[in-house]
Amino acid sequence: MMNTVNYVKCFLRDKNVASITPTSPFGVKRVCKKIDFSKARLIVEYGPGTGVFSEFLLQNMHPAAHLVLIERNPDMFKCLKKSFPDERVHLFNDSAENIGELINGQWNNKPDYVISGIPFSYLPDNIRQNIVRQTHQALGDKGKFLAYQTFCQKDDHLLVHLEQFFRRVTSEFELLNIPPMRIYEAIK
Repeated sequence: MMNTVNYVKCFLRDKNVASITPTSPFGVKRVCKKIDFSKARLIVEYGPGTGVFSEFLLQNMHPAAHLVLIERNPDMFKCLKKSFPDERVHLFNDSAENIGELINGQWNNKPDYVISGIPFSYLPDNIRQNIVRQTHQALGDKGKFLAYQTFCQKDDHLLVHLEQFFRRVTSEFELLNIPPMRIYEAIK
């Protein structure tokens, strides 16, 4: 795992790092309680950072499931590569916009879940919309897009884009996180 000093350095150098601290165990569990691990066979994570979600996912995934990690930051990507030698983990140093190209035809099924910690408020509107569209297209039937953001997100940062593509979208807050976070659950 990446130490705190290196994480903060990445945060200061890269505007695409969403938070000054990794997600708390409370936040991880709150997001992941929306996953049926007994049925999930392919989970994708955008912006895994230091891997706090990745570690929890691996501990709870079915032995036959696969975890795809898409991380843009090269330093965090290198850290993830060292931290997760598990054969069920597939790492890409790329952008979430390219999910379709990255997973197309590599597995027998489409993703059941996509989890995202990328900071949608920092992205231009067209990129936000493209990521949400690509995610919707990549997910299997009844798949879920679980996105967590800082609590101060405006609806036009993500919610309006989710509602444009997904049949059902809900949100809730986790206050036991620094900063508190808003969790979106979008169902295909």
